[in-house]
Amino acid sequence: MSEFWLISAPGDQENLQALERMNTVTAKSNLSYNTKFSIPDFKVGTLDSLVGLSDELGKLDTFAESLIKKMAQSVVEVMEDAKGKVPENLLANGGLKEKMKYLKIDLPSFVTHFEWDMAKYPAKQPLVSVVDTLAKQLAQIETDLKSRTAAYNTLKTNLENLEKKSMGNLLTRTLSDIVSKEDFVLGSEYLVTLLVIVPKPSYAQWQKTYESLSDMVVPRSTKLIAEDNEGGLFTVTLFRKVIEDFKTKAKENKFTVREFYYDEKEIKREREEMSRLLSDKKQQYGPLLRWLKVNFSEAFIAWIHIKALRVFVESVLRYGLPVNFQAVLLQPHKKSSTKRLREVLNSVFRHLDQVAAASILDASVEIPGLQLSTQDYFPYVYFHIDLSLLD
Repeated sequence: MSEFWLISAPGDQENLQALERMNTVTAKSNLSYNTKFSIPDFKVGTLDSLVGLSDELGKLDTFAESLIKKMAQSVVEVMEDAKGKVPENLLANGGLKEKMKYLKIDLPSFVTHFEWDMAKYPAKQPLVSVVDTLAKQLAQIETDLKSRTAAYNTLKTNLENLEKKSMGNLLTRTLSDIVSKEDFVLGSEYLVTLLVIVPKPSYAQWQKTYESLSDMVVPRSTKLIAEDNEGGLFTVTLFRKVIEDFKTKAKENKFTVREFYYDEKEIKREREEMSRLLSDKKQQYGPLLRWLKVNFSEAFIAWIHIKALRVFVESVLRYGLPVNFQAVLLQPHKKSSTKRLREVLNSVFRHLDQVAAASILDASVEIPGLQLSTQDYFPYVYFHIDLSLLD
């Protein structure tokens, strides 16, 4: 499963034994894979500042998760022709161990082997400064994401609109990639070439009758230049002064004259526009995908650091000073085991908060002064990490 539970309990002897019981029961019942989650000792400051920080971190957590989901979706959209390879482009840098520094690893592995990045987010700084660094980093990534994807999406939309023009039927699609200069009588004061769409069952009728649909039609001037499933596109040359009469007669015989006049400059412009857009898209594809991969990793790593900070702040607020708690990462083995896993945790840590433990089983019990709904509150500190970023 791509789901993790990040919990903490006080670090005293009684609770370390409770954590051991939890590990024993979850392993024996095959409920989850558990690992210690290392969090450095931060400068705590005042409890008042921690309360404000707790609220800010909650918002930043939501923002970070939303951002990495947007970035994952952007990778899907950019890799439109190779969506099966998307997961291998959603990776994180391998961590701080020197030999792994430049390796890309899958997201669950990064979470289970998490180490705090002291170089990027120094733990000796005040907590508020660390949070500010993370917030500014994510805000900058979001700004860049918007501008980069907007430029690419505009290009993609313009290209799709041009491609759509060549995908309709002969009545509506562009003809610039079908017709050529040789199909038309050009530069004549008297003669003009029209394009007529003829249903497939009516080809023979057209060949027999087109010369007599009106006066002044040039004999043997018709030629089939394109076909689709419904019919064919025929040329016919006639005198300009009988255009309207020819159109009327053609319509009576269920032949449709397509409004089209050959303009070499316009056709050249349309073809060049298509080539330019294809070239621009190809040029932007590589750099954009590289940027997304690098900054997805950065944003993801920042998000897991935010989770670590939330555990630290909530543990201090919940368990008090001096700082003494143990964080553990649980990875439930399957969805069906999460209810049983929750029951085990509730049982093991019931002593931490009897009212909260009881309220999980009885939703009618209110916890005095607690603003959260009861289903979000447990006797232990708990945060959820969901790596299903494309769902």
